[in-house]
Amino acid sequence: MRNYRISIDLSDVYNELIEYNVHKIGYTLPFSLVFIEANDPDQACYLILVRLINHILNQSSNIETRILCRKVKRLTRIDKIESL
Repeated sequence: MRNYRISIDLSDVYNELIEYNVHKIGYTLPFSLVFIEANDPDQACYLILVRLINHILNQSSNIETRILCRKVKRLTRIDKIESL
C-alpha cells in the first residue's frame, strides 16, 4: 500500500460540518490536507469520503444528517493527490 497526500476542499459544506466535530479527524479548515494509505488514488479518495461520512453518521443518524452526507458526497472536491 502506498501513502497519499490529498488536498480536499470542503468549503461548500464546512459550516454545516462544524457541529459534527470534524476537526477531531483532521478537517480543521475548509481546505484541508489529509494523509492516507491506500492501494491507488481512487481508493484513497473513496476512503477519505467514507471516513468523513462514517464520523458524521456515528454521531447522529437522523434524516438531516443523512441529507448532509449526500451533500458531502456531492459537494466535496479533491484538489490534488500526491503519491509519497
